[in-house]
Amino acid sequence: MSKVAIFYGPENGAVHRVAKLLASKIENLKPDLIHVNEATTDDMVRYDTIIFGISTIGRDTWDQKFGNVDWSKFMPTVSSFDFTGKKVAIFGLGDHITYAYHFVNSMGILAKIVVKNGGQLLGKVGPDGYTFQDSEALEAGQFLGLPLDEDFEPELTEDRLSCWVEQLKKEL
Repeated sequence: MSKVAIFYGPENGAVHRVAKLLASKIENLKPDLIHVNEATTDDMVRYDTIIFGISTIGRDTWDQKFGNVDWSKFMPTVSSFDFTGKKVAIFGLGDHITYAYHFVNSMGILAKIVVKNGGQLLGKVGPDGYTFQDSEALEAGQFLGLPLDEDFEPELTEDRLSCWVEQLKKEL
């Protein structure tokens, strides 16, 4: 059986809640939950399938130096990691009202790094049912993972996540 990990950040917020919900939906795969603030390259090496959970942060955030906090600390590790032979899925949290022109951008930025570094990206989702203006996570008519809006559409998370899990089971 393939080893599965859910790397998530930030901790104790919406991404963490969704990561735990996802883990409960794929409990038969015995996924490990790993907070990105504590994750290392060695952690990623150990898993055949990696699921990343990330909240939306604009490109300007990646370009700034925020120190050792969550994804700002882990992104250099991800950027230099060789994902060859790894299956990777990403869920991204965003706010489709306040950030309609940047909806789940960080999911797209992360997905493009994974693909550039040899990873096989799973779990692409069509934009039907989503309202937004623009997103770096949209490519060739599909999101590069599962977008979720816990700010304005939390009632849709459970169903969207369940459908995504069924899709991932077929793609694994």
